[in-house]
Amino acid sequence: PLEDIGSTLMLEYEAWLKDKGICPNSTSYYMRNLRAVYNRAVDRELTVQRSPFKHVYTGIDKTVKRAVPLKAVRMICDLDLRLSPGMEYARDMFMLSFYTRGMSFVDIAYLKKADLKSGVLTYRRRKTGRRLSIKWEKPMQEILDRYGHNDSPYLFPVIRDTAKDAVRQYRSAAHFINGKLKELGKRLGLGMPLTMYVARHAWASIARSKNVPLATISEAMGHDSENTTRIYLASLDTSQVDKANNIILKSL
Repeated sequence: PLEDIGSTLMLEYEAWLKDKGICPNSTSYYMRNLRAVYNRAVDRELTVQRSPFKHVYTGIDKTVKRAVPLKAVRMICDLDLRLSPGMEYARDMFMLSFYTRGMSFVDIAYLKKADLKSGVLTYRRRKTGRRLSIKWEKPMQEILDRYGHNDSPYLFPVIRDTAKDAVRQYRSAAHFINGKLKELGKRLGLGMPLTMYVARHAWASIARSKNVPLATISEAMGHDSENTTRIYLASLDTSQVDKANNIILKSL
């Protein structure tokens, strides 16, 4: 009931999300959506305003720098990992994310074969519900050819048994893949933990370095606003700011 929504419940929900490993910006996104629904209920006089969100975080933090340069992505792509099938699979999922404009692994996991039609992949982001379409390119198909199965409705073998808990299968796969990617990152001496999320950051960072307009990057990544993309990109590459500061210091 709406009457049960109060500060204590929202703080408990925030703590629960944190325990599940949900990042602060995602937690804030969920809280802002809930707040919008709650305020709409107040406007319609379905409940009274008790300001249940005043003690939870609803802002947006700059994302911790987790991008790797194009050179590193090429190194990851070109590695011969045929003798390490688990690591090869993790690498291929990383590259698939990069090829698909930084698609989140949860979205990759839930892709259905029916989502791919006439050379276009269409899906809905599980985080925002936004519908996105991606032209299906040759390197994407090469990965699909390696891992696709005819006896499953899913495009990739992440959720393998439709009779079992899909969320548990996704989380297990994500844990396995991120573990293998971290091993791979250490092998390459990247100096940072390599995870599936790094592929998303890398795509955005490289797109910006290629002077892709902010609006295009925002649309490509399925962000709900350009401001989200601006904050998302702000901490990925400070080289231009550092160069500007160096010029100023040298002028003293």
